Amino acid sequence: MALTGRAALLAALGSIPVGILEPGWTGILAVNGPLALACACDFALAAPVRRLVLSRSGDTSTRLGETADVTLTITNPSGRPLRARLRDGWPPSSWQPGTEVGGSRHHVTVPAGERRRVTTRLRPTRRGDRQADRVTIRSYGPLGLFSRQGAHRVPWSVRVLPPFTSRKHLPSKLARLRELDGRTSVLTRGEGTEFDSLREYVPGDDTRSIDWRASARQSTVAVRTWRPERDRHILLVLDTGRTSAGRVGDAPRLDASLDAALLLAALASRAGDRVDLLAYDRRVRARVQGRAAGDVLPSLVSAMATLEPELVETDARGLTATVLRTAPRRSLIVLLTTLDAAPVEQGLLPVLPQLTQRHTVLVASVADPQIARMAQARGNAEAVYEAAAAAQAQSERQRTAEQLRRHGVTVVDATPDDLAPALADAYLALKAAGRL
Repeated sequence: MALTGRAALLAALGSIPVGILEPGWTGILAVNGPLALACACDFALAAPVRRLVLSRSGDTSTRLGETADVTLTITNPSGRPLRARLRDGWPPSSWQPGTEVGGSRHHVTVPAGERRRVTTRLRPTRRGDRQADRVTIRSYGPLGLFSRQGAHRVPWSVRVLPPFTSRKHLPSKLARLRELDGRTSVLTRGEGTEFDSLREYVPGDDTRSIDWRASARQSTVAVRTWRPERDRHILLVLDTGRTSAGRVGDAPRLDASLDAALLLAALASRAGDRVDLLAYDRRVRARVQGRAAGDVLPSLVSAMATLEPELVETDARGLTATVLRTAPRRSLIVLLTTLDAAPVEQGLLPVLPQLTQRHTVLVASVADPQIARMAQARGNAEAVYEAAAAAQAQSERQRTAEQLRRHGVTVVDATPDDLAPALADAYLALKAAGRL
């Protein structure tokens, strides 16, 4: 039992000696008169905490930045009404800063033999799984002089998914894809296209498209039309090594890569291509394979939710070997990694020919917009030094990108806000050129 503030005040007014029974618990050692009887009755009428039955229901997932409601049902099987204060414990990252106190604490009254529900509204600030901690309940008597306190473990988990803010670009990219399908069915012929239909020859058509056998069976010259191939394989490779932990703005680079990968996956699956995912640093952190078009995006979002950067150097040889095993046939390999000189020159470049020999490779990297702002700074000696350092960093980054291009790699280097649409544009350009 615990002595409340009200009881302590009455004890002081009534000159009742109070002693400490054990750390955190206080009780009355010597009492007299009506106050003692009131305290004893109040304690006896406080509902027991251990006999309460608690269960949870509600949301099991939410997107980062959105809310999730988790309902706690309190059943009071005792013969005494429960008057209590309740704290629903969750990790600190389950709330925006400064809102935890208001969101996790509740006043509850449950009549004897009945149940009541309280709802805790979470607003997580990080991706991943948020696990519920203990539910602490302090039960008061009708006079508020004494309280009983105890804790219950009521397991529940809420998975916080990537926000997918780049989905706002999807309608415009799909419109370009539909335009591409309509245009290339007439104009495109070559690698990476498939036969669509026959039509009559008109002046200006590529003579290589003439179908001589079909022309011999009719009185006009027939030409083949082509369309971009469907059912191509795209493997999204996320580098989760130490470079992905670097923060650009308020978020690590990995978060921008996840957003770009989701937009590309949504676009490619609508285009009829097969999309798989591989997250790797020194071992496989996540893998999604063989999903149907309708299941690709939910599967990717769920797999990405728990990904975190690992503070280790990425094993480029291991990554390459894993990619080759995962994609045995010709595919588009989209590698979301860094363009920093050292990791690329020492890790990726030596093994890159193994990938480009068999696959089409696209490297996408997150650029820091602060570097561009520093490069434009002037006004004092410190700003000039910062501008010089930024210009050197940009030059090294461009040189690294050029080295990759000389190996036949398509490079996308953009800021977090621009990376997702730029990557989608690069995919559409490869499709239009018949390189998939």
